[in-house]
Amino acid sequence: MSATAVHSLWTTAADPIAKIDAPKIEYAQLSPMLIVIGAAIIGVLVEAFVPRKSRYYVQMFLSAVGLAAGFAAVVALAADGYGTTKAQIAAMGAVAVDGPALFLQGTILLTALVALFTFAERRLDPATHGNRVDSFAAQAASVPGSDSEKAAIKAGFATTEVFPLLLFAVSGMLLFPAANDLLTLFVALEVFSLPLYLMCALARRKRLMSQEAAVKYFLLGAFASAFTLFGIAMLYGYSGSMSYGTIAQVVDGTITDITPALASTMGNDVLLLLGTALIVMGLLFKVGAVPFHMWTPDVYQGAPTPVTGFMAAATKVAAFGALLRILYVVLPGLRWDWRPVMWGVAIVTMLGGAIVAITQTDIKRLLAYSSIAHAGFILAGVIATTPDGVSSVLFYLLAYSFVTIGAFAVVTLVRDAGGEATHLSKWAGLGRRSPLVAAVFAIFLLAFAGIPLTSGFAGKFAVFKAAAEGGAAPLVVIGVISSAIAAFFYIRVIVLMFFSDPKPEGPTVAVPSPLTVTAIGVGVAVTLVLGVAPQYFLELAGSAGVFVR
Repeated sequence: MSATAVHSLWTTAADPIAKIDAPKIEYAQLSPMLIVIGAAIIGVLVEAFVPRKSRYYVQMFLSAVGLAAGFAAVVALAADGYGTTKAQIAAMGAVAVDGPALFLQGTILLTALVALFTFAERRLDPATHGNRVDSFAAQAASVPGSDSEKAAIKAGFATTEVFPLLLFAVSGMLLFPAANDLLTLFVALEVFSLPLYLMCALARRKRLMSQEAAVKYFLLGAFASAFTLFGIAMLYGYSGSMSYGTIAQVVDGTITDITPALASTMGNDVLLLLGTALIVMGLLFKVGAVPFHMWTPDVYQGAPTPVTGFMAAATKVAAFGALLRILYVVLPGLRWDWRPVMWGVAIVTMLGGAIVAITQTDIKRLLAYSSIAHAGFILAGVIATTPDGVSSVLFYLLAYSFVTIGAFAVVTLVRDAGGEATHLSKWAGLGRRSPLVAAVFAIFLLAFAGIPLTSGFAGKFAVFKAAAEGGAAPLVVIGVISSAIAAFFYIRVIVLMFFSDPKPEGPTVAVPSPLTVTAIGVGVAVTLVLGVAPQYFLELAGSAGVFVR
């Protein structure tokens, strides 16, 4: 064939260039995410251009304003009816603006705002070289114990980059439960995971342990992301689409526009089942459900405590939101396939978290296993597959996130010469040495245990009621048994604090600034309000419990 003939082949075969339509983006509906990511980008510029002395105050102010403005945008959208009557798919099918998305975004933003106060705390450690210090390494890039690190501490450096990192993580978390196609879901997953991997490595004390935690989290998180991406590829191969709505139609057989290529893959259930399993596996990793929980205790223990509190609360909210949307919007037609598997996961998660927590001697590891058990309780609500199931999960996530941040904020206060005193033996007699701090921690522990008049009881009651009505009564029985086992180790800590003699060389309770006091105060207030008068918030979660498709 001559060169001209080849040339004519590839010039004449091409179509005339089709006009590319500009994307239609509803900026108002996406405003909560856009505000937070805008504040994060400005935060990066602050690091570059603002003098080092002023950065901490500028970053803190910017972060607080960004999160508050994001929350105001969520409230405005909800008041305008986007959570109920005007629920819609925005950004050309990529993002859902509906009740669950707005409720979870509001919860994440409030949680992050409270967590921000613990990030900014600078009065707990004694001043070094005349400079107040926070929980984060003076210079993250320097090797622990090296001359450059000592010079950075002496010069009074501070890692103010944690504020933009926090905002980037929050922006990804806001998109995660609202994502309406699989690519958006994956992008959101990476946007909120990468800042968390970094923040876990930034502890001022115990730097090597902190870096080890970050490496474990990063490697296991990378595996989970790879599984998720592989699952996305399989679901795309099965349905020929990334969009949740289209995949759901292919799954339940209601799609009308069937091409020959789609007809050949639609019958292949292996792609569907494997793809679903891999995506759900990635989400269960983020939630910390057994058997994908192995990272949780090590990362919670090694990360700076403010980061642990933020991560434990906000990541669970975002990941459960995404899991609900995948199971309820994309895979309702597969209910008989995924429910038995989720039953198994929920049972081993509830029992595994509660039983292993009994053996823990470190308070942060104990709270980590407790968070695993709570993931199991929340899964009971997910399994209900009823509108009450969705609203009970939303309420539980709201209640759980504030208790968690409050509990980890209290952990930052109990200190000895080496920094935070997290070994349980150090907490003996704390109720006599500092009755107020011990009493506040006891409130949070009782809420975790699900004792009446705390938010934990209202949340557990809602989730178990939904599960029982959804035909999962045996699961509720196992849940109640797990709660009883869990109550044992929570009460054990309370007994240790109030009924043991304090050791003479025991830790001291640092006097925090108003920032941490506010964080703990908000935690206590929400715990008691949701426990004593949960009705309004249960109704709010109920009205927000309908997904748009």
